[in-house]
Amino acid sequence: MTVHPSLQNYADAWTHAIEAIAELVQPLVEGEWNRATPCPAWSVRDVVSHVIGMETEMLGDPRPIHTLPRDLYHVKNDFARYMEMQVDVRRHHTAPEMTSELEYTMIRRARQLRNETRAPDTMVRAPLGAEQTLEVAMRIRAFDTWVHEQDLRYALNQPGNLDSPGAHITRDVLLEALPKVVAKDAGAPPNSAVVIDVSGPVEFLRTVRVNADGRGSVDGSPSLGPIVTLALDWETYYRLACGRVRPAAVADRVKIDGDQELAAAILRAFDVTP
Repeated sequence: MTVHPSLQNYADAWTHAIEAIAELVQPLVEGEWNRATPCPAWSVRDVVSHVIGMETEMLGDPRPIHTLPRDLYHVKNDFARYMEMQVDVRRHHTAPEMTSELEYTMIRRARQLRNETRAPDTMVRAPLGAEQTLEVAMRIRAFDTWVHEQDLRYALNQPGNLDSPGAHITRDVLLEALPKVVAKDAGAPPNSAVVIDVSGPVEFLRTVRVNADGRGSVDGSPSLGPIVTLALDWETYYRLACGRVRPAAVADRVKIDGDQELAAAILRAFDVTP
């Protein structure tokens, strides 16, 4: 590959996750494509449709001209409407149509990455007509593809790859959102610290510090007197942070020390996906 060195990790993680997705769905019979996934309101077919759709947008393909049905009650804002378009247009596609389009899209994207010579700060298309840097776009694709790989694994009862390259990128993306979750959304008081202790295939300990102005930051050093400590396993962490499960459903997998009310507020705000 000729991508810029700072993009290589994202390219590798994306490749690993999308190849895993292709391997998971290749043997599925027609009915299995309709299985519900942890991704709200989306089936296996819908998740794969979304992945295909986002990759065709990275390729610069025009978006489908399609009118969404009025009864999609999970579509509540413009971002969701934008994402649903690529999904709904494929809702009646057969299993062979899905696997062949996925395979063709992967071949085209792999070729694009092999020939990629643009700098990481090159502006590229983003959802809703916005722009983002190529580095941000590739990071989001690696993160998004790994999370959807896990959606499919959960739906098909084929766990795995919880410590793959995409898992580590997902960790970094989710950690960036933690200061806002703790300081702004949950309202942790000024001059306090909250510790997140994650065990399992991806293991880390992070402290979110709220300064005198109420602004949050995150670092890897422990806190001597945290107001709250949340201890949980990696799978529970990413599922909560990606809105795949509600806190009440995994209460037995989250150990809380300290201010119970603040801990509950943090967990209520934990989902950082749009």
